Amino acid sequence: MKKLISLLTVAAMLIASVCMLSACGGEKTEGGEAPAANADFKIGFIYLHDENSTYDKNFLDAATEATEALGLKPEQVIFKTNIPEGNECYEAAADLVDQGCNVVFANSFGHEPYMLKAAKEFPEVQFCHATGTTAHTENLPNFHNAFASIYEGRYLAGIAAGMKLNEMIESGKITADQAKMGYVGAYTYAEVISGYTSFYLGAKSVCPSVTMEVQFTGSWYDEALEKEAATKLLSNKCVLISQHADSMGAPTACENAGVPNVSYNGSTQSACPNTFIVSSRIDWAPYFKYIIEAAQKGETIAVDWCEGFEAGSVKLTDVNEAVAAKGTKEAIEEAKAKLISGEIKVFDTTTFTVEGKALDSYKADVDTDADYEKDTEVIADGYFHESEYRSAPYFDLQIDGITLLNSMF
Repeated sequence: MKKLISLLTVAAMLIASVCMLSACGGEKTEGGEAPAANADFKIGFIYLHDENSTYDKNFLDAATEATEALGLKPEQVIFKTNIPEGNECYEAAADLVDQGCNVVFANSFGHEPYMLKAAKEFPEVQFCHATGTTAHTENLPNFHNAFASIYEGRYLAGIAAGMKLNEMIESGKITADQAKMGYVGAYTYAEVISGYTSFYLGAKSVCPSVTMEVQFTGSWYDEALEKEAATKLLSNKCVLISQHADSMGAPTACENAGVPNVSYNGSTQSACPNTFIVSSRIDWAPYFKYIIEAAQKGETIAVDWCEGFEAGSVKLTDVNEAVAAKGTKEAIEEAKAKLISGEIKVFDTTTFTVEGKALDSYKADVDTDADYEKDTEVIADGYFHESEYRSAPYFDLQIDGITLLNSMF
């Protein structure tokens, strides 16, 4: 009799367990709460700076959005901010492993060698890294790179800039040959070159007389240097400024000078209502959801992940109608549809020249090595195939119409 009671008790427990599992199968409840997550799962995030950097805030916000949407509790998500691009990154990664993280993510280019070191030491943990270049050649099952086709977002932001230039020309504020933009860049890396070139080509697609000057700071985040760089560009008679740097330095300089600005990684409209036009950014929430769900299910994470508008990974802020030229929003939407359909290619080789010549062939450094050897043909079908052979940008051409005032490698 005792054996029968024990068997019945075990059966009841099994039935209850199955019911509980069914109730927590990942679907939203009737009340709309976030799905229940694996209680043993943890993810750690390593950030170069903190919420004061527009770049890092973009990642912080995306991580919060993704983890809350997937039902992770606060104790399952660990943030480490202000982690330099040095061995401190490895130490942070190792500490996250010690705290039980199943996935560790880092958000800056210079974090990569230290994340790779950690991946080799802790093969049971998945290491994911934004803007890196080596995962596709390292072939480690637990080391992954990710980016997005942000050059398409910058191209659309460039269209907004070009339309503003046209408005200034038509109103007599400037002449066509005075349509010179300025760009504050962090480093003379392919990622930054790809970004400022796509921005310029977007502007040129609607304002053919546009030219651009680029001033580098040698830092991803230095408000004083970025403001100084923008001020230099303004003194060179640049009539519109954009950036690939992470502080409010350039937007503030533009607001103070009353010069239109296209920012990056989020709207600066509240701080710069009289000059902000639009901003493009990568939305990392889709990638974070992807790696969390894959890790929880034991599925393989892509070695090199890159998505765009259709996945929701590239976004533009709302256009500031008070500053933007009339029809900007509609022009952006029209061009966006053509980018998605493939009708427009950002780096169409008929739209730019290098030293006065059109290109039909070019090798890029895709499989990064110590000598930065150019190894992969990237022009085919009439355009430069950016981010198709690895996720991180490798467009490093210096095209006509853009002048570099300095360089910072």
